[in-house]
Amino acid sequence: MTRHPADQSPLGKSSAYVSVYTPSLLFPIAREPKWQELGLDADKLPFHGADIWNCYELSWLTPSGKPAVAAAEFVFPLKARRIVESKSLKLYLNSFNQTVFRDRAEVLHTLESDLSVAAQGPVMVRLFTMAQLHAGGMAQLPGDCIDDAEAEIDCYEYDASLLALADAGGLAREALHSHLLKSNCPVTGQPDWASISIAYSGKRLDRSALLRYLVSFRQHADFHEQCVERIFTDVLPLLGEGAELTVYARYLRRGGLDINPYRSTAASFPENLRLARQ
Repeated sequence: MTRHPADQSPLGKSSAYVSVYTPSLLFPIAREPKWQELGLDADKLPFHGADIWNCYELSWLTPSGKPAVAAAEFVFPLKARRIVESKSLKLYLNSFNQTVFRDRAEVLHTLESDLSVAAQGPVMVRLFTMAQLHAGGMAQLPGDCIDDAEAEIDCYEYDASLLALADAGGLAREALHSHLLKSNCPVTGQPDWASISIAYSGKRLDRSALLRYLVSFRQHADFHEQCVERIFTDVLPLLGEGAELTVYARYLRRGGLDINPYRSTAASFPENLRLARQ
């Protein structure tokens, strides 16, 4: 059986928590093998997008020895050909805890530099004070929630054949969302919970079928980014020629990090919405 690339990472293993700056803790994973699994050409992807990570456990020491804390936003563009395994990122961030930095600018530069090297592409970083984080408030996903759609569900293993177009046919331009997406970590089997937005224009989707399809990920094992890309590549062909599609998942926080993949036919950039469960 083929081993998952993350099997060599600290994920699912007992780890020493290093509290002094150690960039070698970062464990990158190439995107391309999963793209190949989905039948995608890395140089001709059918989507644009980025992965937005939010960090709520970042701290370091000031020159006076006083701790500072911040929240951070990390944006990994698709042209960064590698993702960073999440536990390794947590361990790396933990290594800031007892490290002295001159100021926030040095922390920001260090994060951008290390993550860009690991991801093999330009990772953008923003830092937020607790007051700025509070001022941002909570948001809601756009459009209609399909969670109350009438649906008999008995499939909890990924099944793309559950997707269907609406019987009434016709074209639609709408935004739908669900809070029922759950997948599992491919290494540890731990649950990953998410809310997901699917905005499209094209042939009208059957909402009950879409809900059954999303629930079928309940026992599926893949990283967040790969689940979203699988959903995108399953839905887009149904919509017909010239269709537009955006799939945006907001995963719940684990270990101080939430990961939010965004894939779209449009070369647009997502708003970093913080939802109630995040």
